[in-house]
Amino acid sequence: MSQPERAHPRSLIPDFRDLLEMFPTMGGLRPSLDLHGIRVEDRTEGNRYVLRAELPGIDADNDLSITVHNGLLTIEAQRSEERAEGGRSEFRYGSFARTVALPTGAKEDGIEASYDDGILTVTVELSTPEENVKQIPVRHD
Repeated sequence: MSQPERAHPRSLIPDFRDLLEMFPTMGGLRPSLDLHGIRVEDRTEGNRYVLRAELPGIDADNDLSITVHNGLLTIEAQRSEERAEGGRSEFRYGSFARTVALPTGAKEDGIEASYDDGILTVTVELSTPEENVKQIPVRHD
């Protein structure tokens, strides 16, 4: 199990949600600042890249979209919940999205996804990346 080598490196500036997780809850302030992101963990296992995302309470058939384009995997989800009790009603809703750069050698045609107990698992087949190092001659003028 190792960290994937990215075709598109991660930004030097961390995701805002990741920054929030570095700090204590500050008396409950952090949850109120939640940006409706999708919490993910990823790793490589042999010749596979595995990404797991926490998406509890969604209908995977109707409220989940997974796309890949130019080495970027995007997960989008929507959640809506309504409860009514004794003349009182509550509702919660929101859209969530997360884009992750796939590792070098990811086969975009070999992506599979499954959803079970609130966890989305995306598996991407990896190939050995070709060394595309090209020597550039220097002209003398």
